[in-house]
Amino acid sequence: MKRDEIVSVLNDLIEVCKDGEKGFTACLEDASDRHFELKAMLADRQLAYAQAATELQELVRFFGSDPEDSGTVTGALHRGWVNVKTAIVGKDDEIVLAECKHGEDAAIRAYRKVQAYDLPIDIRMVIERQLQNTIDNNELIKTLHEDIKVSA
Repeated sequence: MKRDEIVSVLNDLIEVCKDGEKGFTACLEDASDRHFELKAMLADRQLAYAQAATELQELVRFFGSDPEDSGTVTGALHRGWVNVKTAIVGKDDEIVLAECKHGEDAAIRAYRKVQAYDLPIDIRMVIERQLQNTIDNNELIKTLHEDIKVSA
């Protein structure tokens, strides 16, 4: 791949990470205080996305380009929908987790799309690690969602 193509792919993932960071921040605000493990997971995931974005931004700078520093319009619209939904229904942890899962599913799709590109091995390793973290977290969200459903 050419330098500009690599930068474009990385910038697309930065936007995904920024969406994830902002999405988990919004979900953290919308979650109730009843489930400590949920709040801890949301805070941890928000930080993980911030770190992933920073790591990708450093790679873009390495290529001599300016990295993205914001998310997508779609991500902003989704966060707005979550805020409206929780404003109407109230702080409902099942809704929060369902929206987290929706966001993680979108991130996994974006990372898997990038796997198809012929990227340098060092960049591929970063992307593979970040994808695996997202997949692992998606499984945790499913488990928490089931646990909260059962305890409700």
